[in-house]
Amino acid sequence: MSDTGMSQDQARVDRKLIPVMREAVVMVQMVLFKVLREDMRNRYVDRIEPYHTRLAGAVINNLFSTQPVDPAVTIFATENRELVERELRELTLRLGDLQPMLTDALRMKTICDNQEGMHSIPSLLMARALGILQEERPLPLPSTFMLQVRKLTATHGLTESMPSATPPGAMSPE
Repeated sequence: MSDTGMSQDQARVDRKLIPVMREAVVMVQMVLFKVLREDMRNRYVDRIEPYHTRLAGAVINNLFSTQPVDPAVTIFATENRELVERELRELTLRLGDLQPMLTDALRMKTICDNQEGMHSIPSLLMARALGILQEERPLPLPSTFMLQVRKLTATHGLTESMPSATPPGAMSPE
């Protein structure tokens, strides 16, 4: 096969892989949103919804450099800029065991953006400055990342657990 054929095949794979990787990144964002919103409900008990939802959304949008779908979140983030920045600075206190997956998700997002001609290194630099990015953590392969995300979302009740595969030649219980 020629080099041109290989690069066309690779480009087809990349075009298929990027949306899947982006979906995995969004799933990590959803878990982070769930955790942050619950934490904010516990800390800001004097506030009623949609305060907690908007604050959690503003923090995540800021961290991942994404534009919110809901214009109310944009307005909230603008009106509460100091609060959003404080929440970002204190994020490592609230992440717990999510920090490794957040590191991977930020890196995967940057890789996907780069493949599509976008420059999102500032998200990684901000995560590093905030103490969120675990720089010593090795970057997982895409398949490993997706499996880890699937396990994480199942643990947090966002997806169902994947059934264990029966090894070839083994009999399944009946």
